[in-house]
Amino acid sequence: MKDQDKLKEYKDKRDFEGNPEPEGKEKNPSEDEPIYVIQKHDASNLHYDLRLESEGVLKSWAVPKGPSMDPDEKRLAIPTEDHPIEYADFEGVIPEGHYGAGTVIVWDKGYFENTKEDKSFDESLKDGHSTIRIMGQKLKGKFALIRTGKGDNPRWLFFKMKGEEAESGSNITEEQPNSAKTGRSLEEVAEEEDPADIEKFG
Repeated sequence: MKDQDKLKEYKDKRDFEGNPEPEGKEKNPSEDEPIYVIQKHDASNLHYDLRLESEGVLKSWAVPKGPSMDPDEKRLAIPTEDHPIEYADFEGVIPEGHYGAGTVIVWDKGYFENTKEDKSFDESLKDGHSTIRIMGQKLKGKFALIRTGKGDNPRWLFFKMKGEEAESGSNITEEQPNSAKTGRSLEEVAEEEDPADIEKFG
């Protein structure tokens, strides 16, 4: 399947006229370290979007409560459509009337590596059990993505694994609420960026 096909749902949901979100282009899988990003999205409900690069796109999950560095905190992660690689840099305001309207910041960014020696990251996702090491500005160490259901609307759990970098009792989303890219808060981005003038990234 071509990346263009993988992005069909993303593109079908959006009108890019007057919308700062990147439309995205077909990409070949990168030979660099795969991208990791979490975007904080103040839409109809505040949530965090986990994105991990795989096969030329960003595999994506909505994490309503946000990530945690506490291994005892298992976070619900709801799969969403694949996003283009260019989306990893997107920070701005999606205008009213558009899909996902609201303010977006790059809450954390960096790279990750697959920690399973016998399977690729994409293969482990298809099996519903992936373990990765995140090298972000905020999240660090080993994390798991575990599918908990089947059918058309599977749910996943995203959580910090015990051991390296684990912080019991921590609340990293409250301790570090602002953008890892610009240092701005959601409120500052909403005030500073005119949806009609935001630069398209990519």
